[in-house]
Amino acid sequence: MASTETTTATPTAAAEDTAKDTTGATGKAVSKDTGKATSGADRPDHLAGLEAGLDALETRAAAKVPVRQLLRTKALPPVLAVALVIVVWQLAYHFQVKPHYDLPSPADVAGSLHQMWLQGQLLGYIWTSVSRGALGFVVAVLIGTPLGLLVARVAPVRAAIGPILSGLQSMPSVAWVPAAIIWFGLNDSTIYAVVLLGAVPSIANGLVSGVDQVPPLFLRAGRTIGATGLRGVRHVLLPAALPGYLAGLKQGWAFSWRSLMAAEIIATSPDLGTGLGQLLENARTNQDMPSVLAAIGLILVVGIGIELLVFRPMERRVLRSRGLRPGGA
Repeated sequence: MASTETTTATPTAAAEDTAKDTTGATGKAVSKDTGKATSGADRPDHLAGLEAGLDALETRAAAKVPVRQLLRTKALPPVLAVALVIVVWQLAYHFQVKPHYDLPSPADVAGSLHQMWLQGQLLGYIWTSVSRGALGFVVAVLIGTPLGLLVARVAPVRAAIGPILSGLQSMPSVAWVPAAIIWFGLNDSTIYAVVLLGAVPSIANGLVSGVDQVPPLFLRAGRTIGATGLRGVRHVLLPAALPGYLAGLKQGWAFSWRSLMAAEIIATSPDLGTGLGQLLENARTNQDMPSVLAAIGLILVVGIGIELLVFRPMERRVLRSRGLRPGGA
């Protein structure tokens, strides 16, 4: 009998020992082969990262931000900054940091803008410059995009043209104005030539930077499913390079706007019409400081407006589509 009891107890003890070895001291599952935990905090780092990514995919988008909170976080800070600038400006005017004819008050500048509005000229000045800038920018995109793709994907072209594009991007656009006037005369061709020379290198370099950041795995996967040639560029390369390309577009618009103002200030003629740059130059010629500051303010407002109304929503949409920004942000 004793022998039978001993034989019966031995498998039970072995099973308990096996369970202890399997669960470990902390009660977590342990691999028999490696002796490492396979769940919880003791899992390998790459598995923990994979789980975190899957959890993020399953997480619902953030709730829509209330209008009051949006106004408080997005609109209030720039309004306060503008108010602070106006207060400092008014104090400088009050204490005559500069003579009043050199530094007019905010009210004087507002009066100049009001006078332009009453004369029916204000919107005309803005539209002349914005239409020129928009048309020049669209043409720059049509030229800069294929040029950037060519430089990014063809090594000999990159070796030959890449440094030239970088040099053109760093070159002040105003330097092209005298040459453009000699080449094309005082007409719109001069202004558009300067805009293109300022914007095309930035757009092309932005796309090159975006293409350089595309993982090679994306391109191999595209070739596997038959996305080669132009189809691969359209469906794989450009979507993957979109963040860098968008940054190049933003910079291209900034350069085109700056180039346009430089061209309008220097290439002045009645045949060209009056844009914001020519308005600024005319006010300087007439020693009309309220109009000078009003023109500077309009140039700044238009630049900020294009950024907020066009490029900022595009950037939010691209980042949100890649899971880099919550849905309500």
